[in-house]
Amino acid sequence: MTDRIDVLENGKPLSYTYADIMHFHGFGFPGGVAHAFKVMQRGFPLVSPDGPPERREIVTRTAFRGPGGRDAFEMVTRGLTEGRYTVDHALEKPERGDVLQRYVFELTYRGKTVTLQLKDGHVREEFIRLGQKPDRSPQEEERLTYLKQEMADRLLAAPADALYEEA
Repeated sequence: MTDRIDVLENGKPLSYTYADIMHFHGFGFPGGVAHAFKVMQRGFPLVSPDGPPERREIVTRTAFRGPGGRDAFEMVTRGLTEGRYTVDHALEKPERGDVLQRYVFELTYRGKTVTLQLKDGHVREEFIRLGQKPDRSPQEEERLTYLKQEMADRLLAAPADALYEEA
């Protein structure tokens, strides 16, 4: 699996690494950036099997609300700025439980759509619980920061098809 995402802009190649996207995003949500990075690695070849897609033609709908994911899609596709990135709560899958229900991404390119969902075992329940907890203590904030980076590191070490499957 490549360690970058390849797209085109007016036929000219562009490549993005996780580090590139983190420099755009900042460092608050490395796990969300890693999720979006892996979704794009998995999904782009499915909707554009003959080569990298034109970035400004990719439409993304997702149940994922995190700013890291949003920023990753914005940097690679310019979808947020151009109205092709939407958080859609209707894509949530509550039957998959609190941990997995929002890790759903729908990518559309030139009439072809693929929906990807996170496989079980890649997000810790502790991460979800701490992230949802109001008024975290300084120790809890420190633990959450650790869990965000730990998740990003695990995701980046795995091939995208080991993490995300077609729904």
